[in-house]
Amino acid sequence: MIVPVYEPGPTFDDLIASLDRQTIPPGAFEVLLCDDGSGETTRARLAEVARTRPHVRVLTLPHTGWPGTPRNHGIDAARGRYVFFADQDDRLYPDALRALAAYADAHTSDVVIGRVVGIGRDIPRSVFRRDIPRAELGRDPLLALLTPHKLFRTAFLRDGGIRYPNGRVRLEDHLFVMEAYFRARTISILASTPCYAWLKNAGSASSSRIDPETYFPHLEAVLDLVERNTEPGALRDTLLRHWYRGKILGRLGGKRMRRYPAAYRERFLDAVIPLAQRRFGSSVEDGLPLPLRVRSSALRAGRREDLLRLADYDAGLRADARIVAAEWTRGKIALTIRARVLDTDGEDLTPDGIGRALGLVIPPGTAAPADRVELRLEASPDAFERRIPGASAPGLRDARVVIDPVRVFARQDPSVGGRLRAHVRRLGWTFDVPLHADPGILRALGPSPVWAGRRCALVEGRDGVELRRQWPAGIARDLIARGARRARGMLSASRRALSAAPRASTSPGS
Repeated sequence: MIVPVYEPGPTFDDLIASLDRQTIPPGAFEVLLCDDGSGETTRARLAEVARTRPHVRVLTLPHTGWPGTPRNHGIDAARGRYVFFADQDDRLYPDALRALAAYADAHTSDVVIGRVVGIGRDIPRSVFRRDIPRAELGRDPLLALLTPHKLFRTAFLRDGGIRYPNGRVRLEDHLFVMEAYFRARTISILASTPCYAWLKNAGSASSSRIDPETYFPHLEAVLDLVERNTEPGALRDTLLRHWYRGKILGRLGGKRMRRYPAAYRERFLDAVIPLAQRRFGSSVEDGLPLPLRVRSSALRAGRREDLLRLADYDAGLRADARIVAAEWTRGKIALTIRARVLDTDGEDLTPDGIGRALGLVIPPGTAAPADRVELRLEASPDAFERRIPGASAPGLRDARVVIDPVRVFARQDPSVGGRLRAHVRRLGWTFDVPLHADPGILRALGPSPVWAGRRCALVEGRDGVELRRQWPAGIARDLIARGARRARGMLSASRRALSAAPRASTSPGS
């Protein structure tokens, strides 16, 4: 376990406490606190942590101001078969290290991506839909989460010379993880066990606005790494498309671009227009969904005004989703949902409408994912899973979505439900909106039958429909009465059976 440390705050105690709670014995793992030149107070604090825990060591290092070098020292000093990288503000779930090591042992993995739970931040849901013992780059969702919070085989890192870049390097995690991905024989995804709680830290480097002149050369270093390790073709295009979408096109959309000060926006475009022309060809652009392909076409042609008009158009789009019918069927809630995506004129979003509104010709053959509605449950930030299993359907008009309360509330957690949100996808645009319904539909639906002493109901909340697990008053009395009636019925049936049975003879000749 390698933790780069620099003047940690009070949440560092939560990390140490989470390590103390690991189900793997302390003698079976070590913790390397790689101190990046902290002051005397922090050094004393780290020394006290190590003094009371024999499996904790402190590496006191010169200050670099970036986590890469401390992590490299941790790789060099590690004694264990595996290393796991954690940050000082985060924490681990109790069974994390045991489960990760066991999964790596079972599949001879060089890299294991354990389930990451976002606390105050969104985690791509595609990564952790299922366990994948042998994930494949370009096919499985390995690019969706390139943070360092993973398990690596120590000998694999050392033998391959896989290290973080030293110094202040943006996207250093991407450089390290992608190098590991290209060299690994087996990469595994452990989705079924929550391993790492990743907390939102407002002071992190990733939360600040980038400096275009210094940021994008670091992005090109990642692109160089990809091109060195792939041949021209579908795999390379898929990988390059990931960074094009997330690091360039994603920063040019809607409200985000309109919030940029004019001078900053021009600096940004000065940096990314030649980069897009140089590094992302038509084969990369062809695989983009419609909104990003239109944006890419304008960017690569240097049409700055078109990019601004497209951003205004994006910012004006809106969606809504409503329940128009609901019924209980075999213990499940069957909902008919009507969703709409409207453009800036209040008209349904269509490809022709996009072209007319923007004064652009939509490129032929533009990829447009199928329209879809998916329901999610908005509970506490610590919720293990916000996506409702199986609650999705194709289409937007009268989409039939089924909610299984047993699957929603099967996990052992104190949650009693939360607000339902609709994830609406139309022509490649996606919207996350509250789900609404006429109160009469919810009253007519009523609560579920009793299961495990509880009920489930859809109720009208302040900001939309809520799915709630309930403990109705009198439920215990109802269950007791039902049990008593069943017992009386069984007793009566037994008496009738006895009275109807032939009596045994007691004569001497029997």
